[in-house]
Amino acid sequence: MLTDSKAFSGFSAGDIPAVKQFYGETLGLKVDEEHGMLHLRLAGDKDVLIYPKPGHEPATFTVLNFPVEDIEATVDELASRGVRFERYETTDDKGIHRAGGPLIAWFRDPAGNILSVLQQ
Repeated sequence: MLTDSKAFSGFSAGDIPAVKQFYGETLGLKVDEEHGMLHLRLAGDKDVLIYPKPGHEPATFTVLNFPVEDIEATVDELASRGVRFERYETTDDKGIHRAGGPLIAWFRDPAGNILSVLQQ
């Protein structure tokens, strides 16, 4: 029944203008706004919906992952644009997790939702 449906994911945010600026300008993604909701137009014809929610509370898990070829260069570039990476026991000074599994670095959008970049 849903085999041919073009499914997409979505998550909420409290301040849509701030989130639009972050995804569009800071991260450099294509962002469309329609009816007060944002549509992130991702590579591979994938879309993510960001919808306003009064009383928004950020997810406690990673809502969006960006695979990258060079995590070092990506983290450096995003940091130069003002992105702050999360620090955990297993991350280095840049915020890159190097204690097993893929190299990954987590950061938050203006709504507090957790995103990541990870080495392909």
